[in-house]
Amino acid sequence: MSELQKGDIVTAIYKTGKYIAEYTEERPNGILVRILAVLKHPMQGDLHHPKDAEVGFFHERKALSYREGAMIPKQMVKKYDGDVPDYKDSLKESLDKMKAELQKDAGAWAEMSLRNLETLEKEYFLR
Repeated sequence: MSELQKGDIVTAIYKTGKYIAEYTEERPNGILVRILAVLKHPMQGDLHHPKDAEVGFFHERKALSYREGAMIPKQMVKKYDGDVPDYKDSLKESLDKMKAELQKDAGAWAEMSLRNLETLEKEYFLR
């Protein structure tokens, strides 16, 4: 990862979300980044049983916050060359896109995910 330098803009995949971030430093256990925008909102539910509603606990998964630091595995960090959108705008766009995809699915997992996303949307934008 030596081609990246402090301050470089990168994409970073964290669990099931994808972000635009600022490269902060390389550490033995991964790359430390600061979140700048959301490209893909994290999926809802159990990471170990994706798209399964019949799990012990159906997790509500928030997007990482603006300027939040995150340790990302090295292979999940790539250089980014585009414009960096406003964090709130990117969060809203990624949330709307995920909701539109879920509304096409009539299954229990999609229904539970939509409920989680509606709760998260209120939390994100009504503060």
